[in-house]
Amino acid sequence: MLIKKSEVTKLSYNIRKAIDGDNIDFRDNNEGALSILKNDIHTFVTLKNAQLDNAVLEHKIMSEYIENISHQLKTPITSMNIMLDLIEDAPKDKQLEFLSNIKTSLTQMKWLTTNLLKMAKLDNKVVEFSKKEIPVHELLNISLKPLEILLDIKNQKVALENDIIVNCDRKWTAEALTNIIKNALEHSKENSTITVNSGENPIYSYISVTDTGNGIKKEDYKKLFTRFENSHNKNGYGVGLPLALSIIRSQNGDIDVDLGGHGKGAIFTIKLWKRVK
Repeated sequence: MLIKKSEVTKLSYNIRKAIDGDNIDFRDNNEGALSILKNDIHTFVTLKNAQLDNAVLEHKIMSEYIENISHQLKTPITSMNIMLDLIEDAPKDKQLEFLSNIKTSLTQMKWLTTNLLKMAKLDNKVVEFSKKEIPVHELLNISLKPLEILLDIKNQKVALENDIIVNCDRKWTAEALTNIIKNALEHSKENSTITVNSGENPIYSYISVTDTGNGIKKEDYKKLFTRFENSHNKNGYGVGLPLALSIIRSQNGDIDVDLGGHGKGAIFTIKLWKRVK
């Protein structure tokens, strides 16, 4: 079968258009060597465009993270610079207060950048989850380690009511639980006890965390898992709960919220879906 020069010219023209970024469909649904070549070119261009789109998306995500980190670190860095300028001429008691505030700011900045980098890994799907059976009390013990100082400052306790075996990634699920419990501690009264419960049904296993606060307003619900929405809050930067949700959803789970109120605290429930046999 002869291939016409006009067909080759048209194919060459379309290839140049595709190189320039135009969306070209090379396929002609005919038979013959030229049609096979057109289909192969179409497949190649489609794959390359998909790879390019992914690269652009990854670059955008990283740019957003860099921008967010810069924005969130600006306030504490400015505050620390002011305290450092004042500390030399300040009374001794004020110097100790400034040093304590600077130490707290540094701890918060470390926590922020660590969590942002973890979210970047999850967003780019470079985290490999290793699911194994683990008792909830073991997850809880791991998750409470980073919160020991916060618990001590407010004289708070965390109590586990029911212990079951769950199937999840030990490290990352404990990370999610840490952020949920941290949120509960920050919104609970001093000398209070945060309740952790666990259970299961034929569809999913769950771990719930109940605080002793005043509940959550309905208009604030959508902000809970939106990154940086609560960055103005004195309790944090608005990344802990979004990170927790990202971790659980990456394991095909979800997080439900009972807003509480009327004398009841909020309840955050991690749901880990079971495999249907």
